[in-house]
Amino acid sequence: MSNTLLDIQELTTCFSSPQGIAKAVDTVSLSLMQGETLAVVGESGCGKTVLALSILGLIPDPPGRITEGTILYKEEDLLEKSEKELRKIRGNAISMVFQEPMTALNPVFRIDNQIAEPLRLHQGFDKYEALEKSIESLALVGIPNASQVAKTYPHELSGGMRQRVMIAMALACNPEILVADEPTTALDVTIQAQILDLMNNLKARMNGSLLLITHDLGVVARMAQRVAVMYSGKIVELSSVRSIFKNPLHPYTQGLLSSTPVMGDTSRLHPIRGIVPSIFNLPKGCRFHPRCPKAYTKCSQQIPPLAELEQGHLVRCWLYD
Repeated sequence: MSNTLLDIQELTTCFSSPQGIAKAVDTVSLSLMQGETLAVVGESGCGKTVLALSILGLIPDPPGRITEGTILYKEEDLLEKSEKELRKIRGNAISMVFQEPMTALNPVFRIDNQIAEPLRLHQGFDKYEALEKSIESLALVGIPNASQVAKTYPHELSGGMRQRVMIAMALACNPEILVADEPTTALDVTIQAQILDLMNNLKARMNGSLLLITHDLGVVARMAQRVAVMYSGKIVELSSVRSIFKNPLHPYTQGLLSSTPVMGDTSRLHPIRGIVPSIFNLPKGCRFHPRCPKAYTKCSQQIPPLAELEQGHLVRCWLYD
């Protein structure tokens, strides 16, 4: 029996605008195994967050729409489920830690009421049981004086505390899959380390799986077993974390690594030139070729396929044709 919890095949998510139709996620295929942490990395604008929102059925329609592909959770296609059926899965079996807790948390409700809501909806707790369980959830994520914090409002808490509240809410129903969208953005280094350790420990305790969206390769090295590198809506490299750091194949992956500072290494950093192209004006051929130092004629003419060069190591690049 397969231990694949989530299997995404050829997923395409488009957005309509006066400028035209844009593919924010373009024929992406990924799988997430039981107990695994899979990191999705890339610069801002590469489609990482849209991929996460697509999995949970949170793409606003209009202007967004999933036009192709399948998202199989335990061999059931989430794209074929009604909104009512999705609500039974969202926050229960698959939960998400959003990138900015200050906008994800409701400013007019107390913390305990917000954590209690999924417990009442999915687990059948009554009002008082859910409020008690919300305090236990806050204590589980390392919040001191959890019973007092539960009575506060989001604006009364620090960024690190709000992030812990988001994690407590996401894990309240013991989901099998946690999707974390840059969960340590805007946190200082000390709090960032605490949040990452917390998520690792809770994942191991629940034997769950983590889809981690980040642009921080240090976080990837610390947390993940496999990593998918995204660029302009497409996966350009997919492999184990060890292989990515030891032998990066795609020029974009190589660029990300060479532009990341390493403790103790005083050599000069080499940033990737240019910026991520607009999804409304993508270059022909390989989307990275205008910024690629190794590009040649074919790169500007055709999109390379995602090919497996070594066992479990896939890359989308004409250099390996």
